[in-house]
Amino acid sequence: MTNRSGAQPGLTLGTVALVQFMVSLDLSVVNVGLPQIAAGLGFSAMGLTWVIHAYALTFGGLLLLGGKAADRYGRKRILLLGLGLFGLASLAGGFARDPGHLVTARAVQGMGAAALAPAALALLTAMFPTGRARVRAFGIWSATNAAGGAFGVLLGGLLTEYANWRWVMFVNVPMAACALALAWRGVAAGPPAARGGRPDVLGAVLVTAGMTLLVFGVVRTDQYAWTSPVTLTTLAVAGALLAAFVRVELTTAREPLVRLGLFANRSVTGANAYTLLVGAAMASCFYFASLYLQQVLGTGPARTGIMFLPFALAVVAGSVLAVKFGYRLTPRVLLVIGGLLTATGLAWFGLISPDGAFTTDVLGPSIVTGGGFGLCLGPVASLATAGVAPHESGTASGLLNSSRQIGASLGLAALGATAHHRTGRTATPETLNDGYALGLTLSAALLIAAVIVALTVLRRTSPPSRVERTDDRALFPARD
Repeated sequence: MTNRSGAQPGLTLGTVALVQFMVSLDLSVVNVGLPQIAAGLGFSAMGLTWVIHAYALTFGGLLLLGGKAADRYGRKRILLLGLGLFGLASLAGGFARDPGHLVTARAVQGMGAAALAPAALALLTAMFPTGRARVRAFGIWSATNAAGGAFGVLLGGLLTEYANWRWVMFVNVPMAACALALAWRGVAAGPPAARGGRPDVLGAVLVTAGMTLLVFGVVRTDQYAWTSPVTLTTLAVAGALLAAFVRVELTTAREPLVRLGLFANRSVTGANAYTLLVGAAMASCFYFASLYLQQVLGTGPARTGIMFLPFALAVVAGSVLAVKFGYRLTPRVLLVIGGLLTATGLAWFGLISPDGAFTTDVLGPSIVTGGGFGLCLGPVASLATAGVAPHESGTASGLLNSSRQIGASLGLAALGATAHHRTGRTATPETLNDGYALGLTLSAALLIAAVIVALTVLRRTSPPSRVERTDDRALFPARD
């Protein structure tokens, strides 16, 4: 079926789902392969974390610029550009010969993802603006979003053990090619939604540099104390760059990356704060659980990946339930329920022991955590773009994704440093377990904070009305 703009809703939804799966997968697909990547390219223990941070920081830092570019230059154009850049960077990363090459490729991947992710979400928002169709579309988006992150660990483990770690990079190339083909055919090449001034590139550079230095300062606390001149100087410079970013956004003659008045919308503010906290907790959960299975329980990469399958299935199941409940419950209620379930699962994860096993220490927490996480994804994305003017939908989409990636990087840096301090200099299974357990318990605390945000910041709303549900049949004619 084709709508008045010439776009095909089914193909547009398929394109957006594949894009979100791919960018989410790349946040976690390298986790299980990190020991092999370090051995293959000669990474130091400190340098290895930047395989994750290089992607998350450029992705999160440039997302606002990507969203603004999608609004100004056209969503399809920016989507195609981002897909091409992402695919080429993945190919280059697979052929990396030293640590610098791989970190650079991961950073360029993040740049490509920063262009395509907000364009894709803005397309989804425009194609399915209200009612039941929106609930269902965002449910599919959230399921693929969740599946990408969860199945990334499974796929990364299988590729690392039975092929080569380089395939965790190469695997993106065919996905990017398929998404390009779908977007070329199914996404309408409509006029750009806005024609303001040029996007604020200086602001994008300032926020990316500031966040990178902030993460760098936190990560380096494994060598320099929090009160050392090196750490204090790094964090002070990071703070200055972020303050300069806010100043530029208020005074620039160009089109600001984000209109600060957008935060007057409580749905936007609450959804982004919630996503920042959940992103910090879940990135840390993936990291600590993967290392616990490999370094404490002695599980191989492939088996570690397979052990994440219940988590992945639970996330998808939670996303499907969010669609069903979304016709009866408000997004705010779903965020509270999902956040509490996720916090419960993470607190349960925090009880891991060095002589534990998958069935006793991992399986149950994985199901509870995954189910709760899946309930959150669709509603928070819907809220983040609710009530936003059409010409700012790309900006709002980029802001949400930026909050998730920056939260992931900051959370992993802070909780990783905390876990390292708990572990101490002697890395035995017992000390490693203590550090990972602390990190998982603190992740649960972040989810409690997210629930408090949902209760205090987000407004009470109503589920889709009967009229909206009926009108949506024009886009989704098949009835449940």
